[in-house]
Amino acid sequence: MIPYGRQDLNTADIEAVVSVLKSDNLTQGPQVPLFEANICRETQANFAVAGNSATSMLHAACLALGVSKGDIVWTSPITFVASANCALYCGAEVDFVDVDPSTANMCPLALERKLIQANRLGILPKVIIPVHMAGHSCDMQAISKLVKPYGIKIIEDAAHAIGGRYADMPIGSCQFSDITVFSFHPVKIITTAEGGVATTNCLRLSQAMQSYRSHGITKSANEMLRPDEGDWYYEQHNLGFNYRMTDLQAGLGNSQITRLSEFVAKRNKLAKRYQLLLHKLNIKFINPIEHCHSAYHLFIVHLPADIDRKSVFNLMRLAGIGVHVHYFPVYLQPFYLQKSFLPGHCPGAEAYYSHCLTLPLYTELTESEQDFIVTNLTKILGS
Repeated sequence: MIPYGRQDLNTADIEAVVSVLKSDNLTQGPQVPLFEANICRETQANFAVAGNSATSMLHAACLALGVSKGDIVWTSPITFVASANCALYCGAEVDFVDVDPSTANMCPLALERKLIQANRLGILPKVIIPVHMAGHSCDMQAISKLVKPYGIKIIEDAAHAIGGRYADMPIGSCQFSDITVFSFHPVKIITTAEGGVATTNCLRLSQAMQSYRSHGITKSANEMLRPDEGDWYYEQHNLGFNYRMTDLQAGLGNSQITRLSEFVAKRNKLAKRYQLLLHKLNIKFINPIEHCHSAYHLFIVHLPADIDRKSVFNLMRLAGIGVHVHYFPVYLQPFYLQKSFLPGHCPGAEAYYSHCLTLPLYTELTESEQDFIVTNLTKILGS
């Protein structure tokens, strides 16, 4: 089976992990701060805080921005459930801003309408979480301009987008947001096996996320109530969590990040080749907006409206091609239906979901495998 995505590991990656295994620091050692420094270099952000998953860092980011019971957080309905769940972890309520079906990203026009209505009703969100679907940046400049008058904070869910660029800056620079969160799951652009990082340009937010990722504990004497207690002493200042990244994970990340630009270039080359091979078919592509250089985590097509997507999916899988669907609208998940969300809440998201299909895309995908994928899809759509 050709998978829809997979990690790209080489000998240097393996040697990096083995080197950590042979060291004295398997959990909290020098590799984690080095990885954070490498992320800052790649994103041009002032601070980076590494954690054990992007989900954990989304939660920590919400906490750092003061999200709590009684607050509202808005995000995209076309995303993995973690983008919404992180608000619920804080006791807040969550709602969804519709997407543009052609990009699968948060629609600025839908956001503007929702903000006007929410302001009139007195139910504005505290935080908004745009999601860079498939590695394509949202229109962050437009989103920032819309929410700024209301004092709403922004977390970019860039789980798909490390190595991408928007408005001549790396995604993660936080030029139009307070915090950006990346994922390093094996199918993402680079991997730490599991892991996530939050970037920010605010020292206070970085310190808060550092605290929340490690039980709310500090060993800094200048932060302690009892600084003279002894070198063994630590203090818990808030209810934090064990969201720390290990040195094993960071060691792998430090090796992988040296090939980040290479990985993104390969993904873009394969995406362009898909477009050339598929241009004669009656399908549309989910493309990045202007001023965005995508990381191309996913290659997503829109099948014609008269095509049975499930049949195409099943036939492609029978041919050994691991197509996928990203994503079912979050508010239609059974858990969220219990919160009184109904079909039709975000028509653009439902229109997008009804015809989307993800084709395999990863750095080691060969041209012959890509030809096989396109040949089978062409045959199935023509039958």
